Amino acid sequence: MKFGVFVNVQQPRSDDPVQRFREAVEQARLAQAAGFDALAAGHHYLAPPYQSLQSLPLLARLAGEAPGMELCLSVLLLAMLNPVQVAEEIASLDIMSEGRVIFGVGIGYRDIEYEAFGMTRRDRVPRLLESLDLIKRLWSEDAVTFEGRFFRVHGATCTIRPLQQPHPPIWIAANADAAVLRTARLGLSWLINPHAALPTIERQWQRYRQALAEAGRAMPAARPIIVELLVAPTHEEAIATARPYLEAKYAAYADWGQDKALPGNESFRVDFADLARDRFILGTPEEAIAQIEERIGRLDSNYFIFRLGWPGMEVAKVMRVIETLGRRVLPYFHRKYGRG
Repeated sequence: MKFGVFVNVQQPRSDDPVQRFREAVEQARLAQAAGFDALAAGHHYLAPPYQSLQSLPLLARLAGEAPGMELCLSVLLLAMLNPVQVAEEIASLDIMSEGRVIFGVGIGYRDIEYEAFGMTRRDRVPRLLESLDLIKRLWSEDAVTFEGRFFRVHGATCTIRPLQQPHPPIWIAANADAAVLRTARLGLSWLINPHAALPTIERQWQRYRQALAEAGRAMPAARPIIVELLVAPTHEEAIATARPYLEAKYAAYADWGQDKALPGNESFRVDFADLARDRFILGTPEEAIAQIEERIGRLDSNYFIFRLGWPGMEVAKVMRVIETLGRRVLPYFHRKYGRG
């Protein structure tokens, strides 16, 4: 069982970015001291109303502050990027962290990003699959000739290869049913998003397991999930603390169209109680333990990445949550399931 902290550097554009970065460094140090296994960071471009540091340089810097922690790209928008550049940058980060990188990838969902990178929504899946194929070959072959629809190389040799062989763990973020099934057929870990409600995720998990079996694929060792979480001395305090920040964040998601990327008729423009139900973990440490156990039982999850803060939230509140999890929640799971 492993636990990670999603380092939040997505903040209001009025905030001081240097100060917010310093706070991210403090969070990374505290997460390591509290017993967490990993640091995670997300990836977007052109994303008002927020400013945000880019994930690759951020994780490279934080690796030096918290040596030994895994570094999770959660997720890199691979469909928009050049696979040769990604292959060499991820390999560099894996070397610099001594083999701690988790290569989480996704296709994105925002048209403004697709336009900026000269691609279309229709091309995002084939570009992702082609990029993954080329990257894995660059990491494992001495001279690669590749003639794809989007990318071509001839006799190419990667300048640097990752320490982890044959390559770092690959996780794919998937929202739609078709994307979940595609991930299973590839035999890769499905990185479960924090946006869908638990009943939807459970239904998709059953289809993922079935698709793995039908494709003759083994269950991946890592079964990761990202969860929005806040713990406090009382249930009411946890909700009151998290609500203004989660409401604003999910309103931005609704503006970006994130809820429309989910299966069914999901909408983030609902009352907060409905938004939080079966989606967020907000409560006492004991309530958090029960809800994490529920996800272990229903989804067989064994790698939790907790997003503990949201744009505009004071760092002191995030730090208290990290400390509380380290004292009151993580030890329970370490005793019961062991360290990852």
